[in-house]
Amino acid sequence: MKSFRRIAITGAALLIALASSASTQQPRGLKVFISVDMEGLAGVVTSADVSSTANGDYQYFRKIMAAETNAAIEGAYRAGATEVLVRDSHGSKENLLPGDLDPRARLLRGLSSGPKNMMEGIDSSFSAVVFVGYHAKAGTPNAILEHTSTGNVVDFSINGVSLPEGGYNALVAGLVGVPVVFVAGDRAVVQQIRGLLGPITGVAVKDEINDASNGMSPKQAQDEIRKGVEQAVRNRASAKLYKMAGPYSMVLKVKQERPLFPGAVRVREAEFTFSSPDLLEILNAFNAMK
Repeated sequence: MKSFRRIAITGAALLIALASSASTQQPRGLKVFISVDMEGLAGVVTSADVSSTANGDYQYFRKIMAAETNAAIEGAYRAGATEVLVRDSHGSKENLLPGDLDPRARLLRGLSSGPKNMMEGIDSSFSAVVFVGYHAKAGTPNAILEHTSTGNVVDFSINGVSLPEGGYNALVAGLVGVPVVFVAGDRAVVQQIRGLLGPITGVAVKDEINDASNGMSPKQAQDEIRKGVEQAVRNRASAKLYKMAGPYSMVLKVKQERPLFPGAVRVREAEFTFSSPDLLEILNAFNAMK
Protein backbone atom coordinates (compact mmCIF):
# COMPACT_ATOMS: atom_id res chain seq x y z
CA MET A 1 0.00 0.00 0.00
CA LYS A 2 2.80 2.41 0.94
CA SER A 3 4.61 1.49 -2.28
CA PHE A 4 1.51 2.30 -4.34
CA ARG A 5 1.06 5.66 -2.59
CA ARG A 6 4.75 6.45 -3.19
CA ILE A 7 4.38 5.70 -6.93
CA ALA A 8 1.20 7.80 -7.13
CA ILE A 9 2.88 10.77 -5.41
CA THR A 10 5.95 10.45 -7.65
CA GLY A 11 3.76 10.35 -10.76
CA ALA A 12 1.80 13.38 -9.64
CA ALA A 13 5.02 15.27 -8.99
CA LEU A 14 6.26 14.37 -12.47
CA LEU A 15 3.05 15.62 -14.07
CA ILE A 16 3.30 18.91 -12.15
CA ALA A 17 6.92 19.31 -13.24
CA LEU A 18 6.03 18.66 -16.88
CA ALA A 19 3.14 21.12 -16.73
CA SER A 20 5.39 23.73 -15.15
CA SER A 21 8.03 23.20 -17.83
CA ALA A 22 5.44 23.54 -20.59
CA SER A 23 4.12 26.77 -19.10
CA THR A 24 7.60 28.30 -19.05
CA GLN A 25 8.38 27.24 -22.64
CA GLN A 26 5.55 28.89 -24.52
CA PRO A 27 5.94 28.85 -28.32
CA ARG A 28 7.71 31.91 -29.70
CA GLY A 29 5.36 34.48 -31.18
CA LEU A 30 5.57 35.42 -34.84
CA LYS A 31 6.70 39.04 -34.98
CA VAL A 32 6.87 40.89 -38.30
CA PHE A 33 8.78 44.15 -38.89
CA ILE A 34 7.47 46.43 -41.67
CA SER A 35 9.63 49.31 -42.95
CA VAL A 36 7.64 51.76 -45.09
CA ASP A 37 9.04 54.38 -47.46
CA MET A 38 7.08 56.61 -49.88
CA GLU A 39 8.80 56.89 -53.26
CA GLY A 40 7.79 53.35 -54.20
CA LEU A 41 4.09 53.73 -53.44
CA ALA A 42 1.52 53.21 -56.18
CA GLY A 43 1.12 56.37 -58.25
CA VAL A 44 4.02 58.36 -56.79
CA VAL A 45 6.07 59.92 -59.59
CA THR A 46 7.48 63.31 -58.46
CA SER A 47 9.32 64.49 -55.36
CA ALA A 48 6.38 66.82 -54.58
CA ASP A 49 4.23 63.71 -54.07
CA VAL A 50 6.32 62.72 -51.05
CA SER A 51 7.34 66.10 -49.60
CA SER A 52 5.35 67.68 -46.77
CA THR A 53 6.76 71.10 -47.66
CA ALA A 54 6.07 71.04 -51.42
CA ASN A 55 2.92 72.16 -53.18
CA GLY A 56 2.00 68.68 -54.34
CA ASP A 57 -0.15 65.68 -53.47
CA TYR A 58 1.64 64.71 -50.25
CA GLN A 59 -1.53 64.59 -48.14
CA TYR A 60 -3.11 62.22 -50.65
CA PHE A 61 -0.08 59.96 -50.82
CA ARG A 62 0.33 59.70 -47.06
CA LYS A 63 -3.16 58.10 -47.17
CA ILE A 64 -1.89 55.71 -49.85
CA MET A 65 1.12 55.01 -47.61
CA ALA A 66 -1.21 54.08 -44.76
CA ALA A 67 -3.37 51.91 -47.04
CA GLU A 68 -0.40 49.94 -48.42
CA THR A 69 0.94 49.56 -44.87
CA ASN A 70 -2.42 48.26 -43.68
CA ALA A 71 -2.46 45.78 -46.55
CA ALA A 72 0.95 44.50 -45.42
CA ILE A 73 -0.23 44.31 -41.80
CA GLU A 74 -3.30 42.33 -42.82
CA GLY A 75 -1.18 39.96 -44.89
CA ALA A 76 1.15 39.38 -41.95
CA TYR A 77 -1.72 38.58 -39.60
CA ARG A 78 -3.32 36.25 -42.14
CA ALA A 79 0.00 34.38 -42.16
CA GLY A 80 -0.14 33.93 -38.39
CA ALA A 81 1.64 37.00 -37.06
CA THR A 82 1.15 37.64 -33.36
CA GLU A 83 2.76 41.08 -33.38
CA VAL A 84 3.60 43.67 -36.06
CA LEU A 85 5.84 46.71 -35.71
CA VAL A 86 5.68 49.37 -38.44
CA ARG A 87 8.65 51.71 -38.91
CA ASP A 88 7.80 54.95 -40.71
CA SER A 89 10.95 55.19 -42.83
CA HIS A 90 10.48 58.24 -45.04
CA GLY A 91 12.13 61.62 -44.52
CA SER A 92 11.32 62.98 -41.08
CA LYS A 93 9.64 59.65 -40.24
CA GLU A 94 6.41 61.50 -39.43
CA ASN A 95 4.28 60.57 -42.42
CA LEU A 96 2.04 57.82 -41.10
CA LEU A 97 -0.70 59.10 -38.79
CA PRO A 98 -1.29 56.67 -35.91
CA GLY A 99 -5.06 56.74 -36.32
CA ASP A 100 -4.80 55.68 -39.96
CA LEU A 101 -3.15 52.33 -39.18
CA ASP A 102 -4.59 48.94 -38.34
CA PRO A 103 -4.86 49.09 -34.52
CA ARG A 104 -3.31 45.63 -34.17
CA ALA A 105 0.08 47.04 -35.18
CA ARG A 106 2.47 49.28 -33.28
CA LEU A 107 3.96 52.32 -35.04
CA LEU A 108 7.49 53.62 -34.58
CA ARG A 109 7.62 57.16 -35.98
CA GLY A 110 10.05 60.06 -35.69
CA LEU A 111 13.76 60.48 -36.30
CA SER A 112 16.15 58.34 -34.26
CA SER A 113 19.73 59.09 -33.29
CA GLY A 114 21.00 55.54 -33.74
CA PRO A 115 22.54 53.93 -36.83
CA LYS A 116 19.58 51.68 -37.68
CA ASN A 117 17.49 54.59 -39.02
CA MET A 118 14.85 52.97 -41.28
CA MET A 119 15.27 49.74 -39.29
CA GLU A 120 15.00 51.27 -35.82
CA GLY A 121 13.25 48.78 -33.55
CA ILE A 122 14.50 45.60 -35.26
CA ASP A 123 15.94 42.91 -33.02
CA SER A 124 16.33 39.15 -32.90
CA SER A 125 12.79 38.59 -31.58
CA PHE A 126 11.37 39.20 -35.07
CA SER A 127 10.86 36.45 -37.63
CA ALA A 128 10.50 38.40 -40.87
CA VAL A 129 11.05 41.84 -42.40
CA VAL A 130 8.82 43.44 -45.03
CA PHE A 131 9.68 46.48 -47.20
CA VAL A 132 6.84 48.62 -48.60
CA GLY A 133 7.12 51.73 -50.78
CA TYR A 134 10.82 51.20 -51.47
CA HIS A 135 12.84 52.65 -54.37
CA ALA A 136 16.04 51.87 -56.27
CA LYS A 137 19.47 53.30 -55.48
CA ALA A 138 20.92 56.49 -56.95
CA GLY A 139 21.81 56.15 -60.62
CA THR A 140 19.55 53.18 -61.36
CA PRO A 141 18.17 53.30 -64.93
CA ASN A 142 14.44 52.86 -65.60
CA ALA A 143 13.56 53.71 -62.00
CA ILE A 144 11.20 56.22 -60.38
CA LEU A 145 12.67 58.74 -57.89
CA GLU A 146 15.80 56.62 -57.52
CA HIS A 147 18.20 57.83 -54.82
CA THR A 148 20.19 56.58 -51.85
CA SER A 149 19.22 58.06 -48.48
CA THR A 150 19.62 61.76 -49.25
CA GLY A 151 19.84 63.38 -52.65
CA ASN A 152 23.49 64.07 -51.86
CA VAL A 153 24.63 60.44 -52.16
CA VAL A 154 26.06 59.31 -55.50
CA ASP A 155 26.97 55.79 -54.37
CA PHE A 156 27.38 53.83 -51.14
CA SER A 157 29.12 50.46 -51.03
CA ILE A 158 30.18 48.03 -48.31
CA ASN A 159 32.91 45.49 -49.04
CA GLY A 160 32.68 46.33 -52.71
CA VAL A 161 28.90 45.87 -53.03
CA SER A 162 26.95 48.97 -54.10
CA LEU A 163 23.81 49.13 -51.99
CA PRO A 164 20.34 50.64 -52.16
CA GLU A 165 18.53 51.51 -48.96
CA GLY A 166 16.91 48.08 -49.04
CA GLY A 167 20.36 46.50 -49.24
CA TYR A 168 21.91 48.05 -46.17
CA ASN A 169 18.63 47.77 -44.29
CA ALA A 170 18.65 44.04 -45.07
CA LEU A 171 22.19 43.89 -43.64
CA VAL A 172 20.91 45.42 -40.40
CA ALA A 173 18.19 42.75 -40.28
CA GLY A 174 20.73 40.03 -41.05
CA LEU A 175 22.93 41.27 -38.23
CA VAL A 176 20.22 40.24 -35.74
CA GLY A 177 19.29 37.07 -37.62
CA VAL A 178 16.09 38.20 -39.36
CA PRO A 179 15.46 37.69 -43.11
CA VAL A 180 13.81 40.17 -45.46
CA VAL A 181 10.97 38.23 -47.09
CA PHE A 182 9.08 40.81 -49.18
CA VAL A 183 9.55 44.07 -51.09
CA ALA A 184 7.05 46.37 -52.81
CA GLY A 185 7.97 49.36 -54.95
CA ASP A 186 8.70 50.04 -58.61
CA ARG A 187 9.96 47.24 -60.82
CA ALA A 188 13.54 48.51 -60.64
CA VAL A 189 13.78 48.14 -56.86
CA VAL A 190 12.12 44.72 -56.84
CA GLN A 191 14.74 43.51 -59.33
CA GLN A 192 17.54 45.24 -57.42
CA ILE A 193 16.61 43.73 -54.05
CA ARG A 194 16.19 40.28 -55.55
CA GLY A 195 19.64 40.65 -57.11
CA LEU A 196 21.07 41.07 -53.62
CA LEU A 197 18.86 38.82 -51.48
CA GLY A 198 17.70 36.15 -53.88
CA PRO A 199 14.19 35.31 -55.16
CA ILE A 200 12.07 36.85 -52.39
CA THR A 201 8.42 37.71 -52.93
CA GLY A 202 7.98 41.12 -54.52
CA VAL A 203 5.23 43.33 -55.92
CA ALA A 204 6.15 45.84 -58.64
CA VAL A 205 3.35 48.40 -58.28
CA LYS A 206 4.64 50.52 -61.20
CA ASP A 207 7.07 50.73 -64.11
CA GLU A 208 9.04 53.75 -65.29
CA ILE A 209 8.46 54.95 -68.86
CA ASN A 210 10.58 57.99 -69.78
CA ASP A 211 10.37 59.32 -66.20
CA ALA A 212 6.60 58.73 -66.05
CA SER A 213 4.86 56.09 -63.94
CA ASN A 214 2.80 53.31 -65.50
CA GLY A 215 1.30 51.64 -62.48
CA MET A 216 -1.40 49.72 -60.69
CA SER A 217 -4.42 51.40 -59.15
CA PRO A 218 -4.03 51.88 -55.40
CA LYS A 219 -6.61 49.15 -54.74
CA GLN A 220 -4.87 46.62 -56.95
CA ALA A 221 -1.52 47.46 -55.37
CA GLN A 222 -2.97 46.96 -51.90
CA ASP A 223 -4.55 43.64 -52.88
CA GLU A 224 -1.26 42.40 -54.32
CA ILE A 225 0.72 43.55 -51.28
CA ARG A 226 -1.74 41.83 -48.93
CA LYS A 227 -1.47 38.54 -50.81
CA GLY A 228 2.28 38.86 -51.30
CA VAL A 229 3.06 39.55 -47.66
CA GLU A 230 0.85 36.66 -46.53
CA GLN A 231 2.67 34.31 -48.89
CA ALA A 232 6.11 35.65 -47.95
CA VAL A 233 5.58 35.41 -44.21
CA ARG A 234 4.18 31.88 -44.53
CA ASN A 235 7.25 30.89 -46.57
CA ARG A 236 9.75 32.77 -44.39
CA ALA A 237 11.77 29.62 -43.70
CA SER A 238 12.96 29.65 -47.30
CA ALA A 239 14.30 33.22 -47.12
CA LYS A 240 18.03 33.65 -46.60
CA LEU A 241 19.68 36.08 -44.23
CA TYR A 242 21.56 38.86 -45.98
CA LYS A 243 24.95 39.04 -44.32
CA MET A 244 28.53 40.06 -45.08
CA ALA A 245 31.60 38.84 -43.26
CA GLY A 246 33.47 41.53 -41.36
CA PRO A 247 35.56 43.54 -41.11
CA TYR A 248 33.64 46.08 -43.15
CA SER A 249 34.90 48.80 -45.44
CA MET A 250 32.66 51.42 -47.01
CA VAL A 251 33.17 53.72 -49.94
CA LEU A 252 30.92 56.77 -50.01
CA LYS A 253 30.64 59.09 -53.01
CA VAL A 254 28.69 62.31 -52.61
CA LYS A 255 27.83 65.48 -54.52
CA GLN A 256 28.75 67.86 -51.70
CA GLU A 257 31.23 66.98 -48.97
CA ARG A 258 30.23 66.89 -45.31
CA PRO A 259 32.58 67.04 -42.30
CA LEU A 260 34.68 63.89 -41.88
CA PHE A 261 33.48 61.23 -39.48
CA PRO A 262 36.30 60.31 -37.04
CA GLY A 263 38.48 57.70 -38.74
CA ALA A 264 37.14 58.33 -42.25
CA VAL A 265 39.60 59.03 -45.05
CA ARG A 266 39.11 61.41 -47.97
CA VAL A 267 40.62 59.55 -50.91
CA ARG A 268 39.72 62.14 -53.53
CA GLU A 269 37.23 64.92 -54.04
CA ALA A 270 33.78 63.87 -52.80
CA GLU A 271 34.87 60.26 -52.10
CA PHE A 272 35.52 58.78 -48.66
CA THR A 273 36.38 55.44 -47.09
CA PHE A 274 35.84 54.13 -43.59
CA SER A 275 36.57 50.71 -42.10
CA SER A 276 35.38 48.99 -38.93
CA PRO A 277 34.69 45.47 -37.61
CA ASP A 278 31.26 46.82 -36.53
CA LEU A 279 28.61 47.16 -39.24
CA LEU A 280 26.63 49.66 -37.18
CA GLU A 281 29.70 51.88 -36.90
CA ILE A 282 29.91 51.81 -40.71
CA LEU A 283 26.33 53.07 -40.79
CA ASN A 284 27.16 55.74 -38.21
CA ALA A 285 29.88 57.03 -40.54
CA PHE A 286 27.56 56.87 -43.53
CA ASN A 287 24.78 58.75 -41.74
CA ALA A 288 27.22 61.46 -40.63
CA MET A 289 28.68 62.12 -44.10
CA LYS A 290 25.83 61.36 -46.51
